[in-house]
Amino acid sequence: MTTEFSKRRQRLLKQMGPNSIAILPTATEKVRNRDVLYPFRPDSDFYYLTGFSEPEAVMVLLREKSKSRFILFCRQRDRALEIWNGLRYGPEGAITHFDADEAYDIEALHHKLGEWMQGIERVFYSLGQDHEFDQLLTQQAETLRSQSRNGVNEPSQFISLAHIIHHMRLVKSGAEIKLMQHAANIASEAHIQAMQHCKAGMNEYEINAELTHCFMKHGSRSPAYPSIVAGGKNACILHYTENNATLNNGDLLLIDAGAEYDNYASDITRTFPVNGRFSEEQRALYDLVLSAQLAAIKKVQPGLGYNAYHDTAVRVLTKGLIKLGLLKGDYKQLIKDGAYKEFYMHRTGHWLGMDVHDVGPYKQGQHWLKLRPGMVLTVEPGLYIAPDCKTVAKRWRGIGIRIEDDVVVTRTGNKVLSAAAPKHPDNIEAIMQAA
Repeated sequence: MTTEFSKRRQRLLKQMGPNSIAILPTATEKVRNRDVLYPFRPDSDFYYLTGFSEPEAVMVLLREKSKSRFILFCRQRDRALEIWNGLRYGPEGAITHFDADEAYDIEALHHKLGEWMQGIERVFYSLGQDHEFDQLLTQQAETLRSQSRNGVNEPSQFISLAHIIHHMRLVKSGAEIKLMQHAANIASEAHIQAMQHCKAGMNEYEINAELTHCFMKHGSRSPAYPSIVAGGKNACILHYTENNATLNNGDLLLIDAGAEYDNYASDITRTFPVNGRFSEEQRALYDLVLSAQLAAIKKVQPGLGYNAYHDTAVRVLTKGLIKLGLLKGDYKQLIKDGAYKEFYMHRTGHWLGMDVHDVGPYKQGQHWLKLRPGMVLTVEPGLYIAPDCKTVAKRWRGIGIRIEDDVVVTRTGNKVLSAAAPKHPDNIEAIMQAA
């Protein structure tokens, strides 16, 4: 992967142009309570360009007229602190293991930036993400401005670095897709384990524990996001994360859970009956959501607009809701009026990558972005019949269903990275009854 990070930096340097500097700090450590910190995860943009996973680090790319330099600032080696908290790479390790041209103690950052920014025309940096660091750069610019009478020039432009990196991250390389495939494989296995362990009377958090155990057993150190384990009417809460209710016989269980592997996310949702058998109403709604998802996946094709698969899912769901009697009227008019949104209120997917809701634009101007090979997105239609919905018969109320897969655009169509997670209702019932 070292070569992969180097290629990314070279692509960025080409876009920066000569006489420019890019500055990118990693994430800051966050206090959980008192002197306990949350587990550290590097900023995704920072890791994308460096592969460096320690806190208190800053990347600098300096493109001068004749050469370019990759510079890392990081913590010094400290034997006493390493005994308590683990080994550090230090500046020497940053050069040896991460191909930095130069590396310095993080304490030298202020002085070095002041030195390098003199005479630089363009500074590539994303304001508003780290207010403390924003102030540091503002102070540097003010210091240079105060020395203008001595012939010192301050940068003439500050340009958003995130804008460039996020366009780069939108199309994944072969190496990235391999990592995402592995993350999807881990999550798929976890969803199977959940189906096999699920029994009426269990608590949602017991199933959550099975997911986490499976993630870590297969090399994922954490979920890609807080897992949703929603039994019965809880599935009608789109971002339900309490995960503390009893699973009742006759209810459905919606699980939205993905593993993170080497800082790349998977994002999979499966819905299945707690007792291993779909009721008639559950099966009817499930089949409809599955039909919408399969039709939407077919619209994930190179050259098609991003929104095509959402429009397809909406059409299939609306026609199906009319057939089941949950909506009445002409389906085109119902779509125009947004009548389906009472039961389907979210979009059909999002970009996926290092972040579960990954970066990158969805539109160019007023037009949806055209899909290109290497883009990865989720396809996740659903239906949610609120328990207090008065417009439908009681037998439909309190049913929430979502089916979500991770899909990569290929040169000839698409590939479902999460295909190993069963979703056909007959297969789900067979797995649960065999457990």
